[in-house]
Amino acid sequence: MGKMIRGILAVIAGFIVASVVMVVVESINGRVLYPEMGKLAEMATDREAIRAAIASAPIGALLVVLLGWALGSFAGGFVAGWIGRSAPIAHALVLGVLLTLAGIVNNLMLPPPAWFWIATLVVFLPAAYAGARLAPLRLQTRT
Repeated sequence: MGKMIRGILAVIAGFIVASVVMVVVESINGRVLYPEMGKLAEMATDREAIRAAIASAPIGALLVVLLGWALGSFAGGFVAGWIGRSAPIAHALVLGVLLTLAGIVNNLMLPPPAWFWIATLVVFLPAAYAGARLAPLRLQTRT
C-alpha cells in the first residue's frame, strides 16, 4: 500500500476511533454521571434552549466532556500513529488539527463558557501527539 494512501487511512481510522471514544464517554456523562443534564439536552429543541442547558451545566459535566475529548484524541493519535508508522507524529498531528477544528465547530453550534473554548483549543493536539508517541513503542515490542 502506498505511503499516501496509508497515511490517509491512518488519519481516517484515528478520527473514527477518536469519535467512538468521545461518544462513549459523553454517553456515560449524560446517562450515568449527569443524567439530568442528558435529559435536558435531549429535550432542548432550539439553539436558545441548548445554550441555556449548557450554561446551567455543572463544571463536572463539562470536564467529563473534555476528558472524553482527551481520551478520544489519545486513542485516535495512537491508531493514526500505529497505522501511519512511517510518520506517526505527523499523522497524529493532522488528526489533532482535524479534531480541533471539529471542536471549534461544536463550540460554535453550542456556545460553551469561555474557559471551555480555551480548553478546546488546547486538548486535542497534545493528546493526539501523546497517543502517537506510544504507538512506535508498541510496534517495537511486537517486532
